[in-house]
Amino acid sequence: MSIIIKPVITEKMTAQGDKFNRYGFVVNKEANKVQIKGAIEKLYSVTVDSVNTQNYIGKVKTRNTTKGIAIGRTNQHKRAIVTLKKGETIDFYASI
Repeated sequence: MSIIIKPVITEKMTAQGDKFNRYGFVVNKEANKVQIKGAIEKLYSVTVDSVNTQNYIGKVKTRNTTKGIAIGRTNQHKRAIVTLKKGETIDFYASI
């Protein structure tokens, strides 16, 4: 089971990373906080202070088409907001 799916790189998360030393990740829906903490520490070689999780439920979207109304749903996912110990950072752009 792959726990970390991808990092969340948005303007808001970049600002939180600079100011509060917090980083966001999209994680597996079945992963708990202990598993997320271990995966982040192993993958990035940092010390995690705390982990907060958020479950996002997919929203129902409708649109009018030539064949009638199309109804769909956006994807469900789980996010983890990871706070690192003071003085440690994660550089997502180092490998680019």
